[in-house]
Amino acid sequence: MDNKDKIIELLRQELSTMEAYFSETVARLQASFCETVARLQAGFSENEALLQSSLSSTVVLLDEKSAFLEAALIRIAELERILILNSKNSSKPPSTDVFIKPQSLRAKGINKNGGQAGHEGHTLRQVAQPDSIIYHDVTTCQHCQKDLTQVASTSQIKRQVFEIPEPKFTVVEHQAVIKQCPCGHLNTAPFPSNITAPVQYGKSVESLVVYLSNQQLIPLDRLQQLCKDLCNLSISQATLGKMNINFAQKASSSQQQVLETLKQAPVKHVDESSLKICNKTQWFHVISNELLTHYRVASRGNVLTDVVGHCVHDHFKAYFSKMEKAVHSLCNAHHLRDLQGLEEIEKEPWSAKMRRLLNLSCSLKNRGKSPPYLARIFRIYDGIVAEGLLFHESQPALVSKRTKRRRGHNLLIRFRDFKDAVLRFTKVAEVPFTNNQAEQDIRMVKLKQKISGGFRTKTGADNFCIVRGFISTARKQQKNILQAIYAIA
Repeated sequence: MDNKDKIIELLRQELSTMEAYFSETVARLQASFCETVARLQAGFSENEALLQSSLSSTVVLLDEKSAFLEAALIRIAELERILILNSKNSSKPPSTDVFIKPQSLRAKGINKNGGQAGHEGHTLRQVAQPDSIIYHDVTTCQHCQKDLTQVASTSQIKRQVFEIPEPKFTVVEHQAVIKQCPCGHLNTAPFPSNITAPVQYGKSVESLVVYLSNQQLIPLDRLQQLCKDLCNLSISQATLGKMNINFAQKASSSQQQVLETLKQAPVKHVDESSLKICNKTQWFHVISNELLTHYRVASRGNVLTDVVGHCVHDHFKAYFSKMEKAVHSLCNAHHLRDLQGLEEIEKEPWSAKMRRLLNLSCSLKNRGKSPPYLARIFRIYDGIVAEGLLFHESQPALVSKRTKRRRGHNLLIRFRDFKDAVLRFTKVAEVPFTNNQAEQDIRMVKLKQKISGGFRTKTGADNFCIVRGFISTARKQQKNILQAIYAIA
C-alpha cells in the first residue's frame, strides 16, 4: 500500500470518528433541547395557571368593586334627590325648607295681591258708647291768652283708645246660712254645685288656663309664670294640669257625639301624624269637616272602620282596607307635589302634563263647567297615564334591590288603579280637590310637639285630643272659644 492509500485510509478513519462524534453531539444537543423545551412547557403551564387564577381573582374583585360603585352611585343619586326635595315638590313640611323661596303650586292669577274689590275690611273703628270719657278742656286762648273757662264749647273732636284693664283676681266668698228650726234641727243652705272646697279657683281661671294651654299651646311651667306675672296668682303646675284633666272629662261626651256625627257625615277628611308619647312613636288621628273636629291617639293602622260617605285622605292603604263602607277620594295636593318633584328632578315628560291637567280640572270645577268638559278630561287623563307607563316600560331595569319600581312608575300605577278616587272631585260637588282640611286640623298637634317635645303619658295625650277637638270645633262654628270653654268648665 503506497502512501497515498494510507493517507486516504487515515482520512476515512478520521472522518468516521468525526461522524461518530458529531452524531453523539447532535444526540446530546437534541436531548438537551427536548429537556429544555419540556422544562419551558412545564414552567409555562404553571405560569399560565397562576395567571388564570390571578386573572379570575382580579375579575371577581372588579365585579365586586363595580357592584359597590354602582350601588354607591345609586345611593348618591337618592341622597341628592333628598337634598333637592322641599315642601313644594314632596310631602315634606314647610318647616324643613332651608333657603327656599316660597312659591305656590297654584297658577298665577290675574288679580293683584291683597284685598280684592268689594272685600269688607276690618279696620279699627270708633264705638258709639265708650266705657268712659275723659274731657280735655281749653282754659286760655292760644292767640290772646284770654280766660275761656266760662265759655261754652262749640264742638268736640273724639279720639278713642282701645285698652285692656290691668289684670287682677277677685275673691268671692260664699256663705251658707245655718238656721235652727223650732223642732231643733239645724238647716244649712246648700252651696252651688261647683263650690266644693273651702278655697278653690273659679271657672274663669280654669277656662283661661284651658285656653292658654290647649289653644295657645303654652307649656305648664310658662303658664305658671304667666299667671304669676299677669294676675299675681301662684298656681302650681299640678293644679294647672288638673284643670286640663277636669275639662277633658266634661268635654268627652260632646266629642264622642262629634265623632259619631262625623262617621255619618256625607264628606269627611282623615289624616294621621306621628307624635312622641313616653319617648315612643305613636300616631295622632284626625277626622274632620268644615264644622267638626275629632282627634284620637292610636296605632297607625288602627283607623276607624264604621265610616260611611265620602272620605278624603292621602292614599294610606289602611283606609282602603278597613274603611270598606266609605267612598274614597285622594288628596290631589299630594299628587301635585309629587308631580312637581318628578318634573324638576327625574325630568319625566308625562308629569308636567298630568300636573297641568289636574290644575285645569280643579279650575273647571270651581267655574262650574258642564260634564262634557269632564268627559274630555277623563280621556286626556287615560292618555297621559298610558304615555307614562310606556315611558317607564322603555327604561332599563333597576339594579338596586331596595326598590322594584321608580317613583314615577309607582305614581302612575296609583293613577291607573285609583282613577275614580283621584278624579272623584270632578264628579261629586261636595268632594274637595285636596285633603287640606285634615292637614290644617292636625297642624296644631305638630306645633304642640315642637313646643313641648311630646307627652309623658298616653292619658295626657288623650286629654289633649279631647280638649283640642272641642276647641277646634268651637272655632269652626264661629263661637268665642273662651266663652265655649266657660260654658262647660
